Amino acid sequence: MAPQSRTPHDSSVDLLHDVALLPPRPAAYVPPTFPDQPAGRPIAAPKVRVRTHVMRQVVVLEVAGRLSAAVVEDLDRATQLALAEGPRGVVCDLSGVLAGATLGAVAVLAAAGRHVRDWSGIPVAVACPDPRVRAALAAHPLGGHLIVTESVFCAVSAVLATPIPAVERLRLAPHPTAKSASREFVTRTLTDWGLDPLILSADLVISELMSSSTIQATTGIDVSVAWDLRALRLTVRDNSPDLPRAQSTHFDMYGSRVTAVAGISRAFGVLPTADGGKVVWAVLNAARPRLLTGRGRPEPATAHQESPKSTDAPGPAGLPLFAVASPIPT
Repeated sequence: MAPQSRTPHDSSVDLLHDVALLPPRPAAYVPPTFPDQPAGRPIAAPKVRVRTHVMRQVVVLEVAGRLSAAVVEDLDRATQLALAEGPRGVVCDLSGVLAGATLGAVAVLAAAGRHVRDWSGIPVAVACPDPRVRAALAAHPLGGHLIVTESVFCAVSAVLATPIPAVERLRLAPHPTAKSASREFVTRTLTDWGLDPLILSADLVISELMSSSTIQATTGIDVSVAWDLRALRLTVRDNSPDLPRAQSTHFDMYGSRVTAVAGISRAFGVLPTADGGKVVWAVLNAARPRLLTGRGRPEPATAHQESPKSTDAPGPAGLPLFAVASPIPT
């Protein structure tokens, strides 16, 4: 079955420099004050450093001007916001960047490879005509996880050529039964994929990821399970910017939910979302599923394709802001 991917953004969105990763709670309104300006001279508008548009389900982030450390930091924030929507891939377009990038800026740019290192299901590419920047990215340990090309066309083509992970999604209401429903959903999905040995660990991880979302969320909670190559990714998205807190649990042999998830997962973290919420995620090592021919169970040769099962259906404080799932319309 052909994959059913949702376009992260239907229209171009400008990402301003002052966008916060995890916006705080709204404060009391304070009337803005403006500096005195000479008569006849308008106040300059905020400078937009990163512009976003979508090309064949791939989010393209355009950067113009000089590639300074501040611009690259804006680009990294924009990359995280894009990854939170679960696109086909992300391309950082540096075609409009002037020559003369600093070594610090290239290092920050290469750090985007951490998203792919932790989860290969969403590739990140860099389109840069400057051969020196391309060579520096290729030599960087994290830059080696990026797709580095000379043009945007080549970058988008390379992203679309990567395998499509199998993905199952479910939307739940913020109800006390949501945690048990998420476990049942994960168990059913892994059984269909032939990943039965992972069910116990995955159920524990999804329970801990759901623990805070059911309390903080005021709207629907989106759960997704994705399998790519030898990795299984569990994500929970809610509309609250508050990070989950590490709490003790009777079933946690290490004394905290953070340690429980860290002890089981290969990687875990949090991503901010453009609507002010967050996505908490964890990645587990997952061997290739056994050869199955039952309905809804992919064979190893097609394990990267969208699962035929219904497709309609990061966390504690201090977690790194790393590489997610998108809200699924009901």
